[in-house]
Amino acid sequence: MIPAARVQAAIECLDQIIEAAAKGGAAADTIVQRYFTTRRYAGSKDRRAVRDLVFDVIRAIGNRPETGRAALIGHARANAPELLALFTGTKESGGHAPAALVPGEAEATVAVAPGWLLDQLRVRFGARMPAEAAALLSRAPLDLRVNTLMASRDAVLAALPDLEPTALAPDGLRAPLGLNIDQVPAYHAGEIEVQDEGSQLAALAVGAERGETVVDLCAGAGGKTLALAAAMGNRGRLIAADTDRGRLSAMPQRLARAGVTIVEDRLLNPGKEWEKLVDLAGTVDRVMVDAPCSGSGTWRRNPEARWRLTPERLMRLEAEQSRLLDLAGKLLRVGGSITYVVCSLLPAEGEARVAAFLAGNVDFRSQDFHLPGLPGPVSSLVLTPGEQGCDGFFIARLERVC
Repeated sequence: MIPAARVQAAIECLDQIIEAAAKGGAAADTIVQRYFTTRRYAGSKDRRAVRDLVFDVIRAIGNRPETGRAALIGHARANAPELLALFTGTKESGGHAPAALVPGEAEATVAVAPGWLLDQLRVRFGARMPAEAAALLSRAPLDLRVNTLMASRDAVLAALPDLEPTALAPDGLRAPLGLNIDQVPAYHAGEIEVQDEGSQLAALAVGAERGETVVDLCAGAGGKTLALAAAMGNRGRLIAADTDRGRLSAMPQRLARAGVTIVEDRLLNPGKEWEKLVDLAGTVDRVMVDAPCSGSGTWRRNPEARWRLTPERLMRLEAEQSRLLDLAGKLLRVGGSITYVVCSLLPAEGEARVAAFLAGNVDFRSQDFHLPGLPGPVSSLVLTPGEQGCDGFFIARLERVC
């Protein structure tokens, strides 16, 4: 493919991604892969170049654009003006170029987020907004967690010297760019798991201990469940609950590989979760509520998530977060704690949800916790790509006092 044809291919992929974002369709990666299944003539370099350009554009454009062409033009004017010279409308043996530019035609605006979210991000970041915005849309590293049920970090580092310890998580490792984890024997042996450092810290914030009864209320495929099991030394009772059958079904294989034996999985009915949890009422030591959220803290991994978020969807997420906090409160014994976690940097999903819960639940109060390498003790904490170099998280702990 000629360079201009790569730009046209990126525009066509972006058109499909924009439509999928508006209608809740497939992820951008999936769309790009599908695009090339019917275009066998494109070589690996072409596919890689188009994919990279597509994601460069997605990172640059905060609001969901009208068209892929408008998105690419906006990105080009701000970040890569050399691309504009490829809009010639010509056809060559190596493919079609995008149609020639028309004076005054639509172009998308470069921004870190949809306009209606910028005020929340300014509240969160203050004077750090430019640096945090750049970090939030950078390329995320590959972080790993050493499974201490199987190995130590020192032992893994000795076997894999190209890895580096993460700055904060005591069992965390950062992989070099381009590492194929499927080719690492330690991964298949269960000695390491793929997990962002921020996610590792969120699991540590629970403070789970050996012999306790712990509930991972939104367990998904079990990333934080595995970390909790390791923190508990594989001793105690760990209930992994979720309403998503597909994600929960992926957990048993991961548990077996990691040597985890204390997990009970429970498939919950959406809106009727209590029916499958009522036997635990008032008995649980700790509950982790890793609630569904905007995912704004993970935009460097999923930049297209900005195009899927709307004010209405955010309101629904906030209501669900509050509902799950109330549900978690019913599970706890007196003295037990909730650790509320969202991979979001929006105060509406963090501090506001905790304040609303405490206002409506007088038998709870904030509880201090401490994480390695971070100021503490604190009752709530915000992790950001710019400050800690990990995904963005809001973490808070709440104690039942009566």
